[in-house]
Amino acid sequence: MTVSPSPGAPAAVPPIETDALIVGAGPVGLFQVFELGLQDIRAHVVDSLPHVGGQCTELYADKPIYDIPGVPVCTGRELVERLQQQIAPFGASLHLGQEVRSLERAADGRFDVATSTGTRFLARTVFVAGGVGSFQPKALRLPGIERFADTQLFYRVANAAAFAGRQVVVAGGGDSALDWAIHFATTEAARPARVTLLHRRDEFRALPATLRRLAELRDAGAVEVVIGQPTGFETDGERLARLVLMRPDGSSTTLALDDLLVFHGLSPKLGPIAEWGLELDHKLVTVNPATFETSTPGVFAVGDICHYPGKRKLILCGFHEATLAAFAAVPYVDPERRALLQYTTSSPQLHRLLGVETPSLD
Repeated sequence: MTVSPSPGAPAAVPPIETDALIVGAGPVGLFQVFELGLQDIRAHVVDSLPHVGGQCTELYADKPIYDIPGVPVCTGRELVERLQQQIAPFGASLHLGQEVRSLERAADGRFDVATSTGTRFLARTVFVAGGVGSFQPKALRLPGIERFADTQLFYRVANAAAFAGRQVVVAGGGDSALDWAIHFATTEAARPARVTLLHRRDEFRALPATLRRLAELRDAGAVEVVIGQPTGFETDGERLARLVLMRPDGSSTTLALDDLLVFHGLSPKLGPIAEWGLELDHKLVTVNPATFETSTPGVFAVGDICHYPGKRKLILCGFHEATLAAFAAVPYVDPERRALLQYTTSSPQLHRLLGVETPSLD
């Protein structure tokens, strides 16, 4: 499996030619690589995030998952790691940190696909595995504060050491906010001068172990917890200096800071997929549940983004959908070939594709 960096300039012509392009590198998108590989169909994968994993990585990387067949329990991060190991034999190229902006039918019947960075593909088939769309952080709704974005206002932490010696306010009440507040308060190197956790109420949503750790640090004075709702901000010259807060009793106060880290959750957006001409049902892509083909022949949709009668938004259901979609894709890639049902336990052809040795029958 290879990863291409996000290009800084439009990609050179000609475009990348591929039998399959997968839009989305979450668990279902990764498993789609595997199922296509078993059909001897090689794929490229595009994702708007800078890393693989989709919702598993963004929303529950360290939370336990209990309903993956044969795996009693694993975290979201562990599941993604195992899927990457599973698809390794098929050498899929990952194009991360770029969003698919357009999908059009080329003159030869293939799909001409372009991303936000200028990368272009000519694909015989396209698989939309974008979960519920691309994830964007929920912005802090204070008029004018966005001018401090990426200088003093942050929605993701790219380099924790950059906050050393500074007054850091972490806003939010969920796992991400608590995890970062705990991280900053307990890091041995490059520790901030002060760590404040800001939330609108004195109740938090996180794993029990995280809540216990926060309580310990709070009692020890390593993390200051401030309860209030931001209503404005104050500056010193061109610098963000203080948040104006409304307390639960309705009174007002200010909170000094150097940096504000906001973790109010992620908002999925369907984005450009809505402009691809696919039939939609309440912002979900309608598919045929026998093949998971969309209203556009050759374009398939799997995972949380697809809709059909009886649909359940579960990872294991997405795995089933990816399997049937891979079988249905074969005629588009090779009209002369039938998609035969074979078993990984006994098929020499599948063993060859997987790079494993066929067991002896003796």
